[in-house]
Amino acid sequence: MTTLKVLKLAAAVEAVSVCLLFANLFTVHWPAVSSALGPTHGTAYLVSIVCAFTVAGATGRTKLLALVPGIGGYLAVRSLRAAKVPGC
Repeated sequence: MTTLKVLKLAAAVEAVSVCLLFANLFTVHWPAVSSALGPTHGTAYLVSIVCAFTVAGATGRTKLLALVPGIGGYLAVRSLRAAKVPGC
């Protein structure tokens, strides 16, 4: 897989997992769900950051946006699309 594809996948996992974590927090607050989704979200967040920093054509803005917790990967992908990086 290319770095850009991995970034898109990690961004999706990051956004979905944070939504599920908040849904769990505001409703039933099951510890097992938090224990499963927390590391998944954290890993997706870190993968998004690493991919955003290593993708060809990433600007400083893209790299900074990747650091936003929860939706940073999605913002980085949008920034790459706006910069018209090939493959976005």
